[in-house]
Parts: sequence; structure tokens; C-alpha cells
Amino acid sequence: MPLLDQLFSFGAVRKVIWRLWYPYLTRRLRGESVLFLNYAFETDPPAALPLEPEDEPDRYCIQLYHHVASQVELQGRQVLEVSCGHGGGASWITRSMAPARYTGLDLNASGVRFCLSRHQLPGLDFLQGDAQSLPFPDGSLDAVINVEASHCYPDFSGFLDEVARVLRPGGFLLYADFRFREQLAEWEDALTGSPLVVVSTRNIRDEVLRGMDRNAERNVALVHQRLPWFLHSLGRDFAGVPGSRIYKALQSGALSYRSWCLKKP
Repeated sequence: MPLLDQLFSFGAVRKVIWRLWYPYLTRRLRGESVLFLNYAFETDPPAALPLEPEDEPDRYCIQLYHHVASQVELQGRQVLEVSCGHGGGASWITRSMAPARYTGLDLNASGVRFCLSRHQLPGLDFLQGDAQSLPFPDGSLDAVINVEASHCYPDFSGFLDEVARVLRPGGFLLYADFRFREQLAEWEDALTGSPLVVVSTRNIRDEVLRGMDRNAERNVALVHQRLPWFLHSLGRDFAGVPGSRIYKALQSGALSYRSWCLKKP
């Protein structure tokens, strides 16, 4: 197992690493209008999701959010996105799905400041907070969205318990993420053993790989323009460009990418 993966296997160390990486990334990408930090999604034939012209550059990242968030009706609901990154998904869902209130929460204070300055919409707000200790009352939310972030959490089962706590009965967790093969059993056990009931799940590896291919040129350019040479390998993995370790792992099946819809009884 590579050294970085060994470090990531220790929850407290992993959390410290991500605390440093995401603010650094926010600073390096300032001025580039990078609104999404997730991988991408494209169907075959293409999804052709209707988008406004200003959203078109982020089509494949938006389509991943659409796949996750459209599993239930969000109009008029109180929605929390945990680990909202640079807020592109929060902005698009607020504009296209009309929740009553949408809150984006992230551990990265620099990212939250970016979101507050970049995404100013009625019904949308952002706050700094920890996925393992959600700053919301019991039973106060209709839906929680979590896209490609939970692999960073030191206690995934604890996160699921927190989501169940803040959801109202009948509320939903709309979720997508990846795990390596040796982590799959623990991942599935945590999800099926949580207070939430699995409504549906889907393997979206092929769609994510297709989206990565569509975003490759832009992401390679960002890595080489905005990161120092010694971080290029990590940056390519983070961006999921073809030829990167993450991309190859998805291709080979060593890495599984799945989406889920879970409901609080």
C-alpha cells in the first residue's frame, strides 16, 4: 500500500491532511472560477441536461450533482449539503430545483468565504462546520446531500449517525462516493447498518469515467498551471485525469464509485 494511502487509513491523520489540502487548493485556484471539486458524470448516449450558458463549462460536474440530487423532489424542502467545496453544486441545485432553503457546509473556511462571495442567491447560504458534528437541531432537515467527500471523514459511521439525527422522519440522504476494493465491505456494512434505510444504489463507474474523459483537457491545464511540479501527481489524482492512479483504479475495478438514496424511517 502506498505511503499516502497508509496515512489516510488513520482517521485523525487523514483529517489533518484534508484540512491542509483544501484551503491550499482554494488559494491556488483563486481567480480560475473553479466552482466544482468533484469528478464528473456522462451517460451514453449523452445526458443532454438543459443548462444555462454560464453553466455549460461545468456540464459534466453538474451532471453528477443532478444524478445525485434528482433522486427525490427537493422543491420547497430544507436541504443541507455536507462538504460543499466551492459551492457550484449548491448554486446549481438552488437555481434549478427550488428548495425552500439550501445550506452548504464545509470544513474549509477559505472555501466557505469563497462561496459566500461567489454564490449570492435567495435561499442559499454557507457556513463553516464539521461533517462529524453537524450544527443543526435534531429532525430539522428534509434532505442531506453529500457528493464525493465521505472518503475524507475519519468516522464514516459517525457521519451517517449525524445525518440521521438532523433528518426529519421521511427525510433523505442523497449520496455518491468511491472506495477501493478492500474498503467495500466496511463501506457497505456502515451504510446498511446505519439508522437509514437504503432505497436505491447504483454503480456509476462508467458514467464517472466518461465524465472524466470530457473534463480531461481543462483539468490537466489547471494542474500544470496552478500547482507546483511536485504536486502534479496528487493534482492529477484529485482531478481524475486519464492516466492518473484514480482513473486507472476505476478502469480496472480496483475502485468502486456508487450513488445511493437512503431514507430515515
